Amino acid sequence: MKTKAVRLYKENDLRLEEFELPEITDEEILVEVISDSVCMSTYKTVILGKKHKRVPQDVDVHPIIIGHEFSGNIVQVGAKLKDQFKEGNKFALQPALNYKGSMWSPGYSYQYFGGDATYNVIPREVMELGCFLNYQGETYYEASLAEPMSCIIGAFHASYHTSMGSYEHRMGIVEGGKMALLAAAGPMGLGAIDYALHSDRRPALLVVTDVDAEKIARADMIFTAEEAKECGVELVFVNTQGIEDVPAHLRALTGNTGFDDVFVFTPIKQVAEQGDKILGRDGCLNFFAGPTDPSFGAEMNLYNVHYGSTHVMGTTGGNTSDLLESLKLTEEKIINPAVMVTHIGGLDAVAETVLNLPHIPGGKKLIYTHIAMELTAIDEFAEKGLTQPHFARLAEIVQRNKGLWCAEAESYLLKDWEV
Repeated sequence: MKTKAVRLYKENDLRLEEFELPEITDEEILVEVISDSVCMSTYKTVILGKKHKRVPQDVDVHPIIIGHEFSGNIVQVGAKLKDQFKEGNKFALQPALNYKGSMWSPGYSYQYFGGDATYNVIPREVMELGCFLNYQGETYYEASLAEPMSCIIGAFHASYHTSMGSYEHRMGIVEGGKMALLAAAGPMGLGAIDYALHSDRRPALLVVTDVDAEKIARADMIFTAEEAKECGVELVFVNTQGIEDVPAHLRALTGNTGFDDVFVFTPIKQVAEQGDKILGRDGCLNFFAGPTDPSFGAEMNLYNVHYGSTHVMGTTGGNTSDLLESLKLTEEKIINPAVMVTHIGGLDAVAETVLNLPHIPGGKKLIYTHIAMELTAIDEFAEKGLTQPHFARLAEIVQRNKGLWCAEAESYLLKDWEV
């Protein structure tokens, strides 16, 4: 079986190539990849090359396929797995393998296993760990986006709180508490807003900050104060650009008690320090953003750590349980991961997209691996549609859906786009 894939050879060296996949063993599965969403972690992997902890040192000789947020169809099942998986079914994937202490993961470490490809070989350890999942959902993109959503869900579950005189850590955000999402009008922040409003444990106050007026306006359009109120949440968006004392402004929104749960969505020292300064007693700060600088640091108030029981943690990725929760909530239409997506493209757009990811505005970039399509912002569909009928049809579909990607748009793309 031949595959087309985007492979990493060294720092900033990505190549779209066609090559032969090996025959699967009795404990492997051959899959067809349909969709993959581009993660900032992939950009970090590409700019670091073999300096990245998950990238093999011989990547220049044995290049790896990039991409780890993917979904598709099962093509061929190894003899020992036929009682668990059926050819023709869809699949979802949890890429955080943690296999026997190894940091290897698809999109970082494997020659024949990664999301930016037309076909893949799923290695034995993925099934052994229960990370390869039968998927019954309607769309492929929702299964791709289950991975980033699982990272958000895992972060919410990992937040913890304590009581004086007790050594028990109460896991999860404070139900009915006060939550702040800092620098959170980007894709992961939007996913976090969605989950905070619609999960079974919600804050009473949710404050979302950013410095980009357009992003805040889009977030406010997707998540209205009225909808939040129906969920029992007071939702407040704050553009911190130009505010002289951001921590004081944000604390005032809590009645100066501070926040129970704070999530920082950007690796910027100033924002991390803002997060520390707005914590209330026993407040938990999750530094969610992953920096590329191994010496990155910020100041924190140790007086409050000692006397106010404030604490700081970080999470990276979710587990399989988190991914299953994401899939369940999506299938039940409780959350809508499409809020994260702002661009659509084909396999031919991957290399340029990844290499320039920090400079491309908007949210998640969703790739369909079997089509050729330049990376295109959803809000540019109508303009392109003036000369290209396919884009006009996509524009018509998404305009009926709050400007968001949806099942109908995916179906049209997969059936009617020119390959």
